[in-house]
Amino acid sequence: MKCLVWDLDNTLWNGTLAEDGRVEVDDAVRKVVMGLDARGVLQAVASRNDHDEAWARLEEHGLADYFVLPHIGWGPKSESVRSIAERLNFSPRTVAFIDDLPSERAEVAYHLPDVRCYRAEQARDLLDLPEFSPPVVTVDARRRREMYRAGFERDRQRERFQGADEDFLRSLGLEMRIAEAGEEEITRVEELTLRTSQMNATGVHYSDAALRSLLSDEAHDVLVVSMADRFGPHGAVGVVLVEKAPGAWRVKLLATSCRVVSFGAGAVLLRWLTDAAARAGAHLAADFRRTERNRMMEVAYRFAGFTTADCACLAAFSPAEGIQCLHLEPARQDPPATMRVFAPPPHTGGAPVEWL
Repeated sequence: MKCLVWDLDNTLWNGTLAEDGRVEVDDAVRKVVMGLDARGVLQAVASRNDHDEAWARLEEHGLADYFVLPHIGWGPKSESVRSIAERLNFSPRTVAFIDDLPSERAEVAYHLPDVRCYRAEQARDLLDLPEFSPPVVTVDARRRREMYRAGFERDRQRERFQGADEDFLRSLGLEMRIAEAGEEEITRVEELTLRTSQMNATGVHYSDAALRSLLSDEAHDVLVVSMADRFGPHGAVGVVLVEKAPGAWRVKLLATSCRVVSFGAGAVLLRWLTDAAARAGAHLAADFRRTERNRMMEVAYRFAGFTTADCACLAAFSPAEGIQCLHLEPARQDPPATMRVFAPPPHTGGAPVEWL
């Protein structure tokens, strides 16, 4: 589960705020809230209450900061859960809801059958359930709440900004860093290959073991892409797997998070790859397999100049069945005007330097 939506009365806390005035939070439930947050599970609220009063109680109990997108009011809870999922860009099947009232759980289940519903009595046991227990907790997972909060503030600033979209992007102070993946980043890289579907060129999932085996393979570069701006880090947002042969590079995997599509991250990454290959005197090949969701990735490749034209360099590679190998004879590219890019020098590798 990527998000848990809490009811408040007799679920998160004991008592009904409108009737009892004061409510209490059990230490066991508090531990669950903190534990889910540490595992990277986002938490939100869908509660029938007066917003200001309920939020004041959450602040009083030191829990307000753990919740994003609180929906506290008098509308149907299914609409609140739906709105939360849409704002987070999460599939309903990755969202859970917990409430003490069977009628509320039934209403959510009827309108959102993919949302998993839990009884309030199960709250203390959530940390023991496999759906809330990722095998590995990455650095990005531990700060996921802060990253989403920063994202909401960016969105607010974008709505208020008077001017061209490119000017807004410049105002953010965006930085992209492309670096060779290390042991600590591999788990997050695997997660990106598994979770990213719209901006994944093949839809292929590389396991943790498969990625680690390539770290020491001189014919492969496993690159992790991270971003940050004046609001804070975006975390790891992309992965590139490149196989290198004499005179040709093959992009076996390129995937970027949907969270950074609006910043043009995928296009910038392709421009840097094109420039790096041109500097190295190598043609570029790129694996592509059309899926139900990756039309944007196909458009990005085509816009970058990749075609289905045949070339002798493609003979160096053996894509799997069902994989189309696109081709580009690269030319030098200018760095983007909307962000600074730091990446390994194409000939020597090593520590990232600014692309100029």
